[in-house]
This record gives sequence, C-alpha cells and structure tokens, in this order.
Amino acid sequence: MASASSATVGGVLPVFLLGGQSVLVAAELGFDAAGLGLAVSAFFAVSAVASVPTGRLVERFGSTVTTRAGILLAAASLLGIAAFAHSYPTLIAFLIVGGAANGLAQLGSNLALARYVPAHRQGLAYGVKQAAVPAATLLAGAAVPALGLTIGWRWSFAIGGALVLLALLLVPSNGNGSRRSGGHDRDRATGALIVLAIAATLAAGTANALGTFLVSSAVERGVDPGLAGLTLSLGGAVGIVMRVLGGWLADRRDGGHLAVVGWMLAGGAAGLALLAAPSPWTLVAGTVLGFGLGWSWPGVLTFAVVRLNPTAPAAATGITQAGVYAGGGLGPLAFGALVHTTSYPTAWLAAAGTMVLAGGLMAVGRGMLVRRRAAAASLALSGLPRSGGGRLSGRAPR
Repeated sequence: MASASSATVGGVLPVFLLGGQSVLVAAELGFDAAGLGLAVSAFFAVSAVASVPTGRLVERFGSTVTTRAGILLAAASLLGIAAFAHSYPTLIAFLIVGGAANGLAQLGSNLALARYVPAHRQGLAYGVKQAAVPAATLLAGAAVPALGLTIGWRWSFAIGGALVLLALLLVPSNGNGSRRSGGHDRDRATGALIVLAIAATLAAGTANALGTFLVSSAVERGVDPGLAGLTLSLGGAVGIVMRVLGGWLADRRDGGHLAVVGWMLAGGAAGLALLAAPSPWTLVAGTVLGFGLGWSWPGVLTFAVVRLNPTAPAAATGITQAGVYAGGGLGPLAFGALVHTTSYPTAWLAAAGTMVLAGGLMAVGRGMLVRRRAAAASLALSGLPRSGGGRLSGRAPR
C-alpha cells in the first residue's frame, strides 16, 4: 500500500505542481490561462491514450518493473522541468513524459495490489491508493509558500523529483513476473468496461472542474478569496477521508460496488447543483458533497473492476482508467468554455446533470456485467461451450 500510494503521488505530481506554481511558471515562460489548460490537458491526454496499451505491458512485465519505470519517468519529468524547461514547448514535452509515467505507475500499482494484498483488504488498499491523488494536490499547494515563493518554482520540481526517486525503495521486488491465473485478454467484458470508462470520463470531468473552478466561482459570487481557498482545502481533506472510508466499507460488502459508485455520483451531483445557489452555506455543503461523494469513487470503481477481472486486472483497469484521464483533461476545458458563454450557476447545473448521466451509465455497465454473468452461468449449467467475445471473471456485480 505504501508503494502504491507513493507511486501514485509521483505519477500525478508533475501536473499538480504545475497547477500550484502556475502563476510563477507562467510569468517566466510566458503563457496564459489557456496555455495552462492546454498543458494540463496534454498530460491527461497522454495518460488516457497510453492507458490501454500500458495495461497490457503491465500484465506482461509485472508490477515491479512497470512501477519502477513509472517512478523513474515521473522523476525525469520533474527534474527535466526544473533544469531544462526554459520555453513553453519544452514544458509540454516534459509533461508528456509525465503523462506516460502516470499510466505506468498507476496500472503497475493496481496489479501489485491485486496480486499481493489479501482479498479482504483490497478495498481499503485501493481506497488508500486513490486517496494519494488529492493528497498530492495538498502537497502541491503547500509547495507554493514553502518553496515557490521563497527559493523559486524550479526548486519545487527539483525537490519533488528527488523525493519521487525515494519511492523506488518502497516498490516490492517480488512482482517482476506476471502472475496471471490463466486468463486472456478476451476474458474481459470489454463492452461493459467501455461503458464504465465513458461513465468515468463524464464523472471525472465534472469532478476535476470542481477542483479547478470552485475558488474562482466562489470569488465571483462575492466570497472572500481566503475563505474560498479554505473551502477548497476542506473539500480536498474530505475527499481524502472519503476515499479511504469508501475502500474500507467496500471490504465489508459482498458485491454491489458498482451500484454504490452510482449512488455516490448521485450525491455528488446534488452537491454540484448546490454550488449554483448564492449562499455561503450552499457553498460549503456543495463542496463537501461534491468532493466527499462526487470525487471519492475512483477507488471503489477500481476495486470493483479488479474483483470482476482477476486474471488481467491491469489490462481491465487500463480501460476504465483511460476514461478517468480523458475526463481529467476534457472536463475543465468544457466547463471553462461553458462559463465563458453562460455563467457559473448554469455551468454548475450542467455539471450536475452530467454527473447524473455518469451515474446512469454506471448502472448500464453494471447491467451488462450482470447479464453476461447470468448467460455464462446458464451455459455452464447446460454444459454448452461458451461462445467467443469474452467471459467475465470474478464475482458477479449486484
């Protein structure tokens, strides 16, 4: 769990450090808010595009090799930005390296947890791993006053790169070989996983917009900037706690994880809708619900996909993780464009509707898995051979 969490932090740290230090970096390299959005989108776009083939690489070479490769690439991205990013194109180039590193670190960690954490503790393990993402956000924010405003933004990236290298010491050395249990890529219910990936795209897009635009939205509505920043910090802290709690509770359920994800998204949508109302109380309540439910589901989703695809967990989560990354890149761009053409209240209501749609697609994907499992069970009882197109491994969703 320590290895997976540290690798996850390292994988996302380049883009989060850029977000935290964006004012300082932009002043030196000469780009505006649109340039920042493009840089962040490039990072997540590479992670999304590389996610599916990376999942296959992780299954082939094992968790140790791929997780260490992800850590090394993440450190190269951070150190490269610190030493060589003297122009905007160079910055983008090193962020592309970071996007590839993120995919390797995340999926390698997924495989390691699936193989070496006891089944009755995997929900908690994935919850802790995913809690590392908002924890990285808090670290990036703390780096602004501690490093960026004192010794310079380049030192933030340099120190971050050195700390990421220390994560190599935590990677277990017993995961070099792939330990698949005889399944094949065709064993994955690919159609259902694609539906879940689309749902994850919509959900992650709206949740990422929450973290990106919450402060500016609140300030425009008359909230003090300091209070708005504290509200964002509250949301991040709630998100960390709820990701861990969600994983802990998942270990105490015998299935039903995808249904829980759907209900979490419904609660998150209610929070986003509250943000459209001009009140300090709705701001706090919407933030707590938005982060606590609308952005705390990734660990439960990953856990569910792993349990349903035990023969190829990295390959399966590579599909759904691609949706999360795509949403991370596209969501803030779409939300910002909507704010530009309409208003923040309209954009928050549209985001709430999008998150409801994501919850509905989660239910559709779950239904596809249930029907596939029922068909496979019926064929097994009748003694007929299964047709091609893939069977579903693991427990049936409920």
